[in-house]
Amino acid sequence: MEAAENANDPACADVIVRLPDTVAGLERRTTNAQSTGAWGDPAGVQLQCGVEPSGPTTDTCVNVDGVDWIMDDSQAPLYRFEAYGRSPGLAVFVNSEYASGTAAVLDLGTVVRELPQTRECVGLVDTLDL
Repeated sequence: MEAAENANDPACADVIVRLPDTVAGLERRTTNAQSTGAWGDPAGVQLQCGVEPSGPTTDTCVNVDGVDWIMDDSQAPLYRFEAYGRSPGLAVFVNSEYASGTAAVLDLGTVVRELPQTRECVGLVDTLDL
């Protein structure tokens, strides 16, 4: 794994020290890059803190247990989930051959909430003045 551009952000340290031992049923393993985490052998779930946060997007955005996630499935079976509206940014990569993306984001939600939220997902209905 490689460290993200802003991996040295102090908020990432708060996340990394709280990472769970198990994510999506996979055991945590050692990584050699700052502000990263990985679970499974081979790794089914990988996490990077300090990624550049996405701005407004039309990508699929879902709220899972109070955390907004945007999902990129363009490289399936490898899925990228970004904790939307969090600064610094945090991305989770899930290989669906080894782990469930839903389980991964559920298991990581508690630590993601450590990052300050600067925006949230909105849908078309949220933008209409009804």
